[in-house]
Amino acid sequence: MTAAAAALATTMRSTRRRSILRWLPTFLGYPLGGLAAELIAGPVDGVGPALLGGAITGAVLGAVQSWGLGPVGPAARRWIAATTVGFAVGLGLGSAAVGYGTELTDLVVQGAICGLAVGAAQAFVLCPAAGRVSYLWAPALSALWALGWGITTSIGVDVERQYTVFGSAGALTVTVATAALPWFLAGRTRHNDTRSS
Repeated sequence: MTAAAAALATTMRSTRRRSILRWLPTFLGYPLGGLAAELIAGPVDGVGPALLGGAITGAVLGAVQSWGLGPVGPAARRWIAATTVGFAVGLGLGSAAVGYGTELTDLVVQGAICGLAVGAAQAFVLCPAAGRVSYLWAPALSALWALGWGITTSIGVDVERQYTVFGSAGALTVTVATAALPWFLAGRTRHNDTRSS
């Protein structure tokens, strides 16, 4: 390995590590968005509160995640808009599909639908920068958001209050699992920068 290649590899590792470390605090966007939605829209017990609560939670989460992606991510306004719309549509469809229920199965299904909608909207703004990874984003978020609700419900959080999003334990799990996105984008951005120079 040449000195230049070794230096590039070291820089790539450092860039990816910084991207992951910047992404990890974004788990706070879930409870902050959920709290804002609870205060403004109330419990998710109908179409209106689901759409409004989803939009509020999505806007907060999108803003925090956009900061977390930093310079390797898509334009902030596009990411925030996609997350807002995806969350509103996903929560509206997901909560209605389970009759606004709060049993474990209900919330896992709701999470899978909402995660799929958010993932699809975010994948749209990830293309073409993320390449094939953008096609995997929606099914990955669907599975992870179902898991987030499963964890939140299983540890005894008062989910019968009909929150818009899973709690901090689920949020931390989902955030750690999705840290692959900034890691990948940082590597791809660095690779493209190297090729263009």
